[in-house]
Amino acid sequence: MTTVRALPRDEVEARLDDLARLRIAVFREWPYLYDGDLDYEREYLRTYVESAASVLVVAEDGARVVGASTGVPLADESPDFRAPYAAAGIDPARVFYFGESVLLPEYRGRGIGHRFFDAREAHAAALGGFAWTSFCAVVRADDDPRRPPGYRALDAFWTARGYVRRPDIVTTIAWKELGEAVATEKRLVAWLRTIGS
Repeated sequence: MTTVRALPRDEVEARLDDLARLRIAVFREWPYLYDGDLDYEREYLRTYVESAASVLVVAEDGARVVGASTGVPLADESPDFRAPYAAAGIDPARVFYFGESVLLPEYRGRGIGHRFFDAREAHAAALGGFAWTSFCAVVRADDDPRRPPGYRALDAFWTARGYVRRPDIVTTIAWKELGEAVATEKRLVAWLRTIGS
C-alpha cells in the first residue's frame, strides 16, 4: 500500500538523495527531457533544507520512496523565480511556491497527485500569511516532434484544482536537455491559485 506524508523537518535532509534520483528519472520524460546530474540536484535541493517553512511530501511503497513533492515560500526561492511574479504585480512574499511533483509511472492514476497538492496546500494555509499557491510548468510547442504519441498534458488536472495559467508570469531556467552538449535556457509559465478558493 502506498502512503503519502509530509516529512518532519528532521527527516528532510536524509531524503534529499531519494528526491534527487526521482527528479532525474521522472524529468527525463517529456516535457522536461532533463539530462540530470546528482551533484547538481543535491545543490538545487538545499533550498528545502535551508528554508524553515519548506515542505517535502513523499509517497512510499513500504520503505521505498516512489514519489515526492515539494513546496517553499517564493521569498526563499532564487531571484529568477521571484522577479516575474513581482513584475506582474504579485508580491512574492505572499506566494507559496510548489517546486515539483515527481512520481514513478507505475504509481500514476491512483490519486497520489491530488494528495501531493492537498498536503502542500494545507501546509501553506497552516503557515498563514500567503495569498496564493503557485508552480511553474515548462513551455513546449504543441507540434514539437519529440512529443510522445498520446501524451496528455496536465493542464486539465491543474485547472480542476483551481489553478489559473498566467502567461504574463514566465521565468527561464537553464538545464541540460537530452541530446544537448550544454545547458540551455527553457521557458516556464506560472500557474496560480488563491488560497481558500
